[in-house]
Amino acid sequence: MADISLNVLSAMITPAVLISGAGTLIMSTSTRVGRATDRVRHLTARFRLLVSAEGQQEPRAREEKRMIVRQLPRLARRTRLLVRAMTALYLAVALLVLTSILIGGSALLGEISGVLPVLLAVAGSASLAYAALLLSFETRLSARTTREEMDFLVGLGEHYSALYDDTYPEVAVEAGSAPPASEPRPQKSPEQT
Repeated sequence: MADISLNVLSAMITPAVLISGAGTLIMSTSTRVGRATDRVRHLTARFRLLVSAEGQQEPRAREEKRMIVRQLPRLARRTRLLVRAMTALYLAVALLVLTSILIGGSALLGEISGVLPVLLAVAGSASLAYAALLLSFETRLSARTTREEMDFLVGLGEHYSALYDDTYPEVAVEAGSAPPASEPRPQKSPEQT
């Protein structure tokens, strides 16, 4: 009898390991959903500022608006992928818990459970695998968006460094800024005039 109970308990614990993994993924995925939502709100607020009269005066405002317009559909897609992944993860947990209940219940009743627990375990594992695939797609979208934003920031940094770089004074003059008052302007020699 002890061997049978031990076998039943070990059979019930096997899905619990997968349930624990799914629970960890649920927590990290819900954090990712929150971050994507916060990012949409931030970009929306930034876009509102950029279309205002004050925002249109910012350097590279037009490029930033274009970048935001490109990013918002990706963020919407990311959110959809994350919600699908969360649904698949919750489904996996439910199926794996049902597997454990069926294994324990059939042992208590002294009946052979048949293939139903195996089918539920396979379906739960498949749902877990599907969620992992969705999360990998979302990660790629997130990396693409981040890379695009970093490219924009590099361009913005180059814009500002060109404004204040002493080695390229003609760029600073073209951009409309005068050299600092503390530095004397070079005087033209009589031969240059």
